[in-house]
Amino acid sequence: MPWLYLLLIAPFGASSGFLTVALGWKLAQAGVGTEAIAGVTALGYLPHSWKFLWAPLVDFTFGRRRWYQASTAVLLAGFVLMGWAGDHAHIGLLSAAVLAANLAASFSGMAVESLMAHGTPDDRKGRAAGWFQAGNLGGAGLGGGFALALIERGWSAAGAAALLVALLAACAAVVLRVPPGERVAPGAVGAALRALRSDLGAVLRSRGGQLALAVCFLPIGTGAAANLWPAVAGDWQAGAGTVAWVNGTVSGFISAAGCLAGGWCCDRMDRRGAYCLFGGVQVALLLAMAAAPRSEAMFVGFASAYAFANGLSYAAFSAVALEAIGRGAAATKYNLLASLSNMPIGWVTLADGWGHARWGATGLLLTESALALAGIACFVALAAWRRPVVMPSS
Repeated sequence: MPWLYLLLIAPFGASSGFLTVALGWKLAQAGVGTEAIAGVTALGYLPHSWKFLWAPLVDFTFGRRRWYQASTAVLLAGFVLMGWAGDHAHIGLLSAAVLAANLAASFSGMAVESLMAHGTPDDRKGRAAGWFQAGNLGGAGLGGGFALALIERGWSAAGAAALLVALLAACAAVVLRVPPGERVAPGAVGAALRALRSDLGAVLRSRGGQLALAVCFLPIGTGAAANLWPAVAGDWQAGAGTVAWVNGTVSGFISAAGCLAGGWCCDRMDRRGAYCLFGGVQVALLLAMAAAPRSEAMFVGFASAYAFANGLSYAAFSAVALEAIGRGAAATKYNLLASLSNMPIGWVTLADGWGHARWGATGLLLTESALALAGIACFVALAAWRRPVVMPSS
């Protein structure tokens, strides 16, 4: 039942939405600068950039479902702490809470990824990736838009977080319906680790693994601009209600639709090519947005289209990763790729904030466009260089 992964990953996605949308808007209203907001946002990606280091714990200890249950409980508690720090615009405490919550989120997400890799047939990995990323981005929309709507109506950020936690706990409960998969016996951990080293080497030596690794490092399809929509919405004369639409629940549904469409496409075409194609769609939208008039209607239209394209890209990344890793120690292999893929999201977010601080809204849009175009060009060159040589028949 691939749709279960949509519910299981929702708390993971909601953590980023709550930070970037609800708290981002609240901090901006409190007078915190865009660069400072971008810095806290980028900090949230730090645990996800290194999570492959502790991914073997999910593969070899405690059980995947138990890791999911324990880490998700810590993550949900982190929501309330982030909300309290956001209420008081306490950047130091918020930074610490963001790091702790995202460390827990990394374990929660890894458990879902491992359950998905072991429970999905090869010919359905695109669709499973679509449901998975639909829950990720849909959860981000719920965590952002729902919480922001409550805050706009007078709720504290901590109170909004508490209500959000109740909803996400219900989503997490469906883990009991997912088969736990095989568990490594304590006495076999050493042999499993040796097999993992060989398995990782095989992935990284293969053409598909190397291209998947390139996808992780290159700034293609990052969706980073969406992290700063709440902070820069004023450039388009957009209010809090519009921000809730663009980065909130409705936008989450738009992103989820993009994920499902992207997953469907990835089962019918080359998955790496699809990733570059979808990244190019994002670039086209950013360039068109830079050239269009600055109005609230334009903000809604372009940001919503960007959310759909972001869903396409996220589904394509997961499909590329699932294709490259196979099975075995799935959490470790998937997160070697996924953790690295968070690096460009973090630094492109910082670059976008830098571009906005110096050249305004146009600078933000053009900065991300230039980086993505450079990334696509690098990937195409690498794919051509690593193309298999076909020997002529005699």
